[in-house]
Amino acid sequence: MSIKTKVALGVAFLFIVIVTVGGMGLYYLKALTSDSKNILTDNYETLEYTKRIIEVCDSLGTDSTRALGAIESNLRRQEDNVTEAGERELTHRLRVAFERLKNTGIADSCIVRIRNICLAIQDLNMQAIIRKNEVTQNTAHDATTYLIIIGTICTLAAFTFIINFPGYIANPIMQLTRSIKSIANKDYEERLHFDRKDEFEELAEAFNQMAEKLDEYEHSNLAKILFEKKRIETIINRMNDPVIGLDEHDKVVFANDQALSLLHLTSRDVLNHYAPDIAVNNDLFRSLIRENAGAHESTLIKAIVGGKENYFSRESINISHTPTGEKDAVKIGQVILLKNITPYKELDLAKTNFIATISHELKTPIASLQMCSRLLNDARIGSLNDEQRNIVSTLEDEIVRLSKITNELLDLSQVETGNIRLNIRKADPKDILTMAVEAVKFHAERKHVAIEVQAAGDLPPIQADVDKTTWVLVNFLTNAIRYSPENERIILSCDHSNGAISFSVEDHGPGIEEKYLNRIFEKFFQVPGTPSGTGLGLAISKEFIEAQQGEIGVTSEVGKGSRFTFRLPVG
Repeated sequence: MSIKTKVALGVAFLFIVIVTVGGMGLYYLKALTSDSKNILTDNYETLEYTKRIIEVCDSLGTDSTRALGAIESNLRRQEDNVTEAGERELTHRLRVAFERLKNTGIADSCIVRIRNICLAIQDLNMQAIIRKNEVTQNTAHDATTYLIIIGTICTLAAFTFIINFPGYIANPIMQLTRSIKSIANKDYEERLHFDRKDEFEELAEAFNQMAEKLDEYEHSNLAKILFEKKRIETIINRMNDPVIGLDEHDKVVFANDQALSLLHLTSRDVLNHYAPDIAVNNDLFRSLIRENAGAHESTLIKAIVGGKENYFSRESINISHTPTGEKDAVKIGQVILLKNITPYKELDLAKTNFIATISHELKTPIASLQMCSRLLNDARIGSLNDEQRNIVSTLEDEIVRLSKITNELLDLSQVETGNIRLNIRKADPKDILTMAVEAVKFHAERKHVAIEVQAAGDLPPIQADVDKTTWVLVNFLTNAIRYSPENERIILSCDHSNGAISFSVEDHGPGIEEKYLNRIFEKFFQVPGTPSGTGLGLAISKEFIEAQQGEIGVTSEVGKGSRFTFRLPVG
């Protein structure tokens, strides 16, 4: 039997109970009404008629005509209302006595006879009233008894139905809900058992089939996952570079042998331990797990391995996952990769030393060349023709270019060795602007480029190395002049905001494509299609500004020009 049929039968049962109780009540109410009506109609009216006849008999002596008419009228009504056994004979005798009274005249014997017959009729009806009242009482008692019995039975049945029927429907649903939650918690061994022939039993069978399939799928996937886990662990352990993995709660989930050897720890000391707890007693591990500014960051780590100083590049990658239906990614882990770059570091140091040595060695011949070019231009030595003067002019330009490259290489070697010597002191930003403009004034006039200075009033002094800061500003202006069209202008601005002085140089040249902006301050990098240069000026500028606790940046738009900016703290 289906649940729909059971619900319909339950509602029908309640309807039958209501109809039964209501029907019995109406039946007995109608019976009581009928008994009361019979008493009123059959007996009470007869008592009223005979009472009037007796009252009229007392007035026969005074107004016989009216009295006889009244007796006749009430007698006829009584004759039409004969209802009790023996009442018809008494009524007939009353008629005979009344006719004798009319024929013989008023006689006391006739009046007495009429009165006695009326009293007899009244007595008969009074007995009938008492009898019918007893019948009515019995009917009311029976009705009360039956209604109490039927009402009690129906109430108990309805109460039992109300108590049990909702549970009959709701309990399987609650059990199904609990089982669904167990399945959601990956308890695929959960099963439903309903011993009833309805839709719930079919639902339980379907649920058990689903749980069985999920259980099979889970176990098959678990085997695959365990196999893949072992394979990944083997690959990680065979890697020559240290690798450490953390879960979303910053617990170490794996660390290969190279990482353990570098940290001087064992797998028991690391695996499934909270990373900050391990870092308390291990400085190297603390530097490895420090909070990153972004999802992907590379950092240089120095460590002693085998009594020798080694360098490692640290790369930290946050692993995230975007759940289905969600927009925001959720962090599920972090992988820290270390690559030994000690050979490259040694080569870089050797290169830096080589550049510094060569640069120093070149300064002497460059000075000799500069002296020779001056002597050639000296009229006391002799005059030169036009072709010779052009050759000497070209020679001077190349000497200047070679001197500039040598100076930049010296600055670069100073930067790379970490030996930047700064002469930090209080300086007026406007003095730096003036010195930078004077340094490039001749170059700007030769190309017909105007330099417009926009400096805010009452600029506070800054803490800076004046020579190196001026060098950076001159480098910005030189590049702007180089890339600006003739008869154009360059805006050199300086303002104060957020506790720092900002210097910026804005040109109206070809601009820089967005894909090159993040590399513009790299060593030896040049934007494709630009005039030849060393690619060192901006890299050295970045090092000089950051060494003074400043910030440097660039914004550009192709076809509209570029804006180079650096900020230094107020002194």
